Amino acid sequence: MKVTINDVAKHAGVSIKTVSRVTNNESSVRQTTVDKVNAAINELNYQPNLAARNLASTKSYVIGFIYDNPNAYYIIDMQNGILSACQDKGYELLIHPCNATSDTICDELTKMVKHSRLSGLVLTPPMSEDPKILKALNDIDANYVRIIAGDTSDDQHGLTVLVDDKHGALEITQHLIDMGHSDIGFLSGDQQHESTKERLAGYKHALEHNDLKVNNSWVLDGKYSFESGVEGANKLINLTKRPTAIVACNDEIAAGALFAARLAGLDIPKDLSIVGFEDSPFSRQTWPKLTTVHQPNVQIAKVATELLIANSKETTNRKSMVFTPKPVIRDSSSKP
Repeated sequence: MKVTINDVAKHAGVSIKTVSRVTNNESSVRQTTVDKVNAAINELNYQPNLAARNLASTKSYVIGFIYDNPNAYYIIDMQNGILSACQDKGYELLIHPCNATSDTICDELTKMVKHSRLSGLVLTPPMSEDPKILKALNDIDANYVRIIAGDTSDDQHGLTVLVDDKHGALEITQHLIDMGHSDIGFLSGDQQHESTKERLAGYKHALEHNDLKVNNSWVLDGKYSFESGVEGANKLINLTKRPTAIVACNDEIAAGALFAARLAGLDIPKDLSIVGFEDSPFSRQTWPKLTTVHQPNVQIAKVATELLIANSKETTNRKSMVFTPKPVIRDSSSKP
């Protein structure tokens, strides 16, 4: 027979209400009681009915994940990190893909928050960086955490997890400079993402710090896609004077650039060094494997969700955290 909350209360020698407080992670329960109830839960293999808990309570136990990102690996990592935190804290996860450029995006998100009785939202770029969306959520007093590019954040929009893309791009560009490269191109991602601007800024900062001029003809706009990497690399490769190295805004772009370079008969990294960003599976599936910048997306998402849940319980004053991506040196970069 299915174990009920009554069985747990009886086994632990406490009231049903106390078991409910423990499973809801309420801070008013003494630790000795929490330990006793959790021991009973583990011994009886009790599984709380989260749907029933949501219906019976005025408090919601559902976290929403809102995204619009062409990178499937990024989305999977975000989902895994958020789900891990939700499972640890007894929350459910609602996943909602959307079109960030839609004229109705603000109405879509506010209706979803109200109708789904969400405890809070995890916002990823570009929604987390869109003032219109943030204002719409603030107007309905929605609880949310933003994952954004940068190393500092104002307190205007509350909970924030920052990713210092600029520093990561600076370090990977410096890696190429330290190997002897001075002619370095840059393939951008989507301009609506702050990460693109931050990574470009890091690339430029590294060049300027080493007294190298930025060649604007080697800095190309693009998308966060394999096809964009192919197109951008072809343009750089066919220049009369081409760069000896390319910094790509993410691994998917870098993989496309590598593909185009090899089709053109170039040896990677002997004829052209190519580096990426994010350390996604793309970086390990290419030949040669990509030098890149590791961005711990699963951990970033988990920490963001933990901040969101903690804030909804008013058990923390912590409002932000910064992650700094670090270079991972593999086979696609060498001396020019």
